[in-house]
Amino acid sequence: MSEKRIRITYYRSAIGFSRDQKDTIRALGFRRLNQTIEKPDNPSVRGMIAKVRHLVRIEGEESK
Repeated sequence: MSEKRIRITYYRSAIGFSRDQKDTIRALGFRRLNQTIEKPDNPSVRGMIAKVRHLVRIEGEESK
């Protein structure tokens, strides 16, 4: 059974934001702006995305 994956794009710089947000961006696996990565769609990844939601975009989801 394949697990669900989520595509995330890092589109806004973390300069000027707190250290823990920069660390969260790095922990997600981002190294540069406009980089897109795929991660498993699970609660821990969703929590990290929620912490830096103003810096990343989730592809394939409607914005509310």
